[in-house]
Amino acid sequence: MPALTRAEARERSTLIDVTRMEVTLDLDRGAESFDSRVRITFSCTTPGQSTFLDVLPSELRSLVLNGSPVDVSGLRDGRIELTGLKAENVLEADAVMTYSRDGQGLHRAVDPADGEHYVYGHLFLDAAPRVFACFDQPDLKAPYVVTVAAPQGWIVLGNGAATQVGPGRWELARTQPLATYFVTVCAGPYASVRDEHDGIPLGLHARASLREHLEREAPQMLEVTKASFDYYHSLFGIRYPFGEYHQVFVPEFNAGAMENPGCVTFRDTMIFRGAAARDEVLSRTNTITHEMAHMWFGDLVTMRWWDDLWLNESFAEYMSHRTCVDATEFTDAWIDSTMARKAWGYAAERTPSTHPVAGGAALDTQAALQDFDGISYAKGAATLRQLIAHIGDEAFIAGVSAHLREHSFGNGTLADFLGSMERASGRSLAAWSKAWLLTAGLDVISVDPSTGVIDRTVPEQFPADRPHTMDVAGFTDGVEVFRIPVTVTQDRTTVEALREAPSADLVVPNAADLTWATVTLDPASVEAVPTALAAVPDPQARAVVWIALLDGVCLGTVDPRVLVRTFGNAWPAEDNGSVLSRTSLALLSRFIPTFLPPDEQAWAERVVADAAGQLLRSAPLGSTRALVAARTVARSTDDESLLRAWAAGLERPSGLEADSDFGWIAVRNLASRGQVDRGFVEARRAEDDTLQGRLHALSATAALPDREAKAWAWAELTTNRTRSNYELNALAQGFWLAADLDVVRPYVERYFAEVPAMTAWVGEDALARVATLAYPARIVEATTAELSAAAVASGRLSVAVRRSVVDAESELREALRSRATFG
Repeated sequence: MPALTRAEARERSTLIDVTRMEVTLDLDRGAESFDSRVRITFSCTTPGQSTFLDVLPSELRSLVLNGSPVDVSGLRDGRIELTGLKAENVLEADAVMTYSRDGQGLHRAVDPADGEHYVYGHLFLDAAPRVFACFDQPDLKAPYVVTVAAPQGWIVLGNGAATQVGPGRWELARTQPLATYFVTVCAGPYASVRDEHDGIPLGLHARASLREHLEREAPQMLEVTKASFDYYHSLFGIRYPFGEYHQVFVPEFNAGAMENPGCVTFRDTMIFRGAAARDEVLSRTNTITHEMAHMWFGDLVTMRWWDDLWLNESFAEYMSHRTCVDATEFTDAWIDSTMARKAWGYAAERTPSTHPVAGGAALDTQAALQDFDGISYAKGAATLRQLIAHIGDEAFIAGVSAHLREHSFGNGTLADFLGSMERASGRSLAAWSKAWLLTAGLDVISVDPSTGVIDRTVPEQFPADRPHTMDVAGFTDGVEVFRIPVTVTQDRTTVEALREAPSADLVVPNAADLTWATVTLDPASVEAVPTALAAVPDPQARAVVWIALLDGVCLGTVDPRVLVRTFGNAWPAEDNGSVLSRTSLALLSRFIPTFLPPDEQAWAERVVADAAGQLLRSAPLGSTRALVAARTVARSTDDESLLRAWAAGLERPSGLEADSDFGWIAVRNLASRGQVDRGFVEARRAEDDTLQGRLHALSATAALPDREAKAWAWAELTTNRTRSNYELNALAQGFWLAADLDVVRPYVERYFAEVPAMTAWVGEDALARVATLAYPARIVEATTAELSAAAVASGRLSVAVRRSVVDAESELREALRSRATFG
């Protein structure tokens, strides 16, 4: 199916206006396909003209336009031409569609725990034609009336309130105008918890086998949902407009969640089977508040074209963290943003594929898909914080409310948004938006405490005059000795208060993490960090230092050994769950196996394991600190007897005695070290024969370091067309784990031929993730980079795979540069 171009979308939306969508889906005709019938009512501004319909069926049975049949043999690559349009038109399509296994379109999954089937729709970006015939672009919004036939015993959920009108027959209430990519239907024997708040019916739903866990987690999720509704209603002065509000936790979901109005879908790993650390509950809470923010930013007012996707994601990202701080118990949400989201965004800025927050080219839908990254989310949110510093919060909220009211149930653009902000603040934002929104790249901020000079280094490739409202803090012996607010508007700024401030062992620019910039610590602070960081009393400042170290290693300015030593000293004393989780995962998944030479990796893993063991012994039983420490030990230790005991459910830390997911961490560690065989892994899978258990088993089997296991895993990854998106991810995650790189080195060249070929049966959204996970990043050799560059230059990669390879190669070259610099 060709990607829809912006020019085509503009031409089509100028010509037609969709006024009503009536969709009938029959999900009761087997596990492979479903019937899809649609009746589209639309008008045409220039009668007699033609346009095209988007549809990707396994069989297009019939197409009737204004009572006249359309020759279905004209269907080519997901499009069919409609000629002789009238001023008012009715189009009827009857098709057979195929369920997907890649998380796009109408995905069908089987839960091995009980054999039950589950269906959910994920129509994001351009997958709607896989489900029903439509005009698939964000600015042709229309109300939907959906009817669903489903097996008896199933429930049906969707954007409109669902009513069962007969055995296996459901009708969904007419919706407000929706973009095609917001439409969803979820069907299956879902377990449910229902409630109501402020006149809004609420529902939480998950697979039947997760009922016990859903019911355990529901009170916290409902509390957050209710508090978020109250907060958004108060903030915007606009009530939630989409009727009921269901949150459905679905299997094998590509994204974290999707903001379908009235029926938000989440990946069901957020219904925790075992122990959950506080930062995991925070992350889920943030996702709940993020998707609810989309009910206003994205759903009520939708971007006209994908170049303004930031109007969706940046706002939801900012609002979700703000809501967590102001309306929930998670007042430390911005620390999690620093560790998880901004680290993601900074990494995206370092790659050749960096792009502006807004106003990017997005010439077609596939190009737009690549911009759903840490820039459109995390940088956009940071930019909004800078906007608030620039015009004030009162003007910002007034401008947002005005923008939402003016464009309700329609579409908005960057120009529309800036106009609302300028009217609310009385200030021109032309220069500000050019610097922050329309120019890619990030500045580097550094401080010389002895002179009081703050340097702002602007990237040569993306020059811009970005003002930074931030602070600088100094710490000595666990005491904050100064904190100075500053606004940096020049490349070199002398701050007298900083020059006159007391000397400090550790000086932290942007300590409150208010701006978007790479922080470079001064040489004295870098030297002090390994021993001084643990005593810093401000967790937000500690998070900023951690990100500065991680970025410094990537940029080749900080020796990775400094990072390891800092972890050994500071991590056991850390009390913030987000800092604990993110730093340990970063070291074990990327920094140790790629930045350090092979002969030092065992040392670094021992440092991590020792630090985690120290924390595990000192942390309160069952606490987040103890949980993260136990997981980190399980991932990093080489103590075979301990790992075997934990894998078998013996001698586990308190609270993890029956935690299956924890046991699998130990199993994969054992597998990757060659200390168990495939039979051992299979025996554990038999004890946990669930969706999660099977995925863990696939990853552990792929991690076995012998040639036979690698050959099996590679064949399953690249040739087995029945594997789901999650199964492919699990295989890719385990494959490159091997102490002896000679076992996997032959697959480096094969990656660049065989993974891109999977585009023949795996959708681009899913394949982008697979291509990233399967990239041979652990083979830190010039040959890998050369093969990568050659594959990109060949022009044979699909858009999504090309982006994944470009970004992964960029990270690989960071590791090569670090090894060349520091050894």
